[in-house]
Amino acid sequence: MSLDKAIKYCKEHRKNYTGAAAWDATCRPHGGCPWCEDNRTHQDKKARAAADEELENWEPEHNELFTNTDE
Repeated sequence: MSLDKAIKYCKEHRKNYTGAAAWDATCRPHGGCPWCEDNRTHQDKKARAAADEELENWEPEHNELFTNTDE
């Protein structure tokens, strides 16, 4: 059934996009709009920044570097 025929016989139930998605295709779900993408990846960026900071502040213990396992 073609889309025109489906609309004619009321078989089409898709909703129109509303808000920003109505006028900008990049604002749709999983889009590349910078605003939406930043909102979607905010938690990941925060976690990566925390991990990077933890790595910068990490200092190995003295015993870890000079452990002799032969004895």
